[in-house]
Amino acid sequence: MITGFAIIFSVIAVGYILAKLGVIGDDHQRLMLNRIAFYAATPALLFHVVAQSDPAELLSPVIIVTFFGTLVTAAVYCVISAMFFKKDIATTATGAAASAYVNSNNIGLPVSIYVLGTGAYVAPILVMQMVIFAPMILAALSTGDAEGSRAAKVWGAVKGSLLSPIVLASIAGLIVCVTGVELPAAVMEPTIILGGASIPLILMSFGASLPSTTVLSSAPDRPSILTATAMKIVGMPAITYLIALAFGLQGDYLYAAVILAALPAAQNVYNYAATYRKGEIVARDTVFLTTFFALAGMLGIAALFGR
Repeated sequence: MITGFAIIFSVIAVGYILAKLGVIGDDHQRLMLNRIAFYAATPALLFHVVAQSDPAELLSPVIIVTFFGTLVTAAVYCVISAMFFKKDIATTATGAAASAYVNSNNIGLPVSIYVLGTGAYVAPILVMQMVIFAPMILAALSTGDAEGSRAAKVWGAVKGSLLSPIVLASIAGLIVCVTGVELPAAVMEPTIILGGASIPLILMSFGASLPSTTVLSSAPDRPSILTATAMKIVGMPAITYLIALAFGLQGDYLYAAVILAALPAAQNVYNYAATYRKGEIVARDTVFLTTFFALAGMLGIAALFGR
């Protein structure tokens, strides 16, 4: 677990240092890293991870509980935001995503392997997030980009998100996974090489954004950021625990569902926000804070479960 967090903070630090030295000179250069990740590296990574998943593990009890935990957590955040923050749809969606969209890859994988003893839970969560929740997030972020009636805007946003590279790659990987098609090395190996650049690009862009703005320095966004952080670190594990009990989960299944719910907000949320230039501060600060505090939260959960 500690190793996974050390890797993330190290790559973020590289981006921070490159920005301070002027190697990443301005916002345009930084956002180019996000665009490369969004349109090329991340789709390759997702296709490979999903295609190599075990179809039998896609509907485990942990995944079903995680699905409902994600929905309820995001809905609670949206209600709080609507009552107290009065933010636009894109910013509200970004906060909701940051409160419920877990870092299932570069933190989730080492946590799953070293804490739960298996990496089997991570790929299905990744599939669920990319195929079901990513289109919702992207639709909300792009709602204001289409012309015409509100219905036309929503439909245009949903259609655009379903046709985005990351969603198409996830669906393609899911098809390969379910059908059991064996793709040649000439197809799979390039996805490994290109996909390997995804997380470093996103993390370096994240680190490069830190010198220009101090975390929590934006007063208008501070309530949204703190609420999303609290929901991610405390709210989502608690909600998931109650849902898991309702589904009758016990033992390792119950522990797995709760510990995975405590994962920090995914860097992909920041990548989406940075790509669409909407809710970027809320995404960036929440990802940073949850990444920083998630380790303490997961250690606390482990202690409560006697692990």
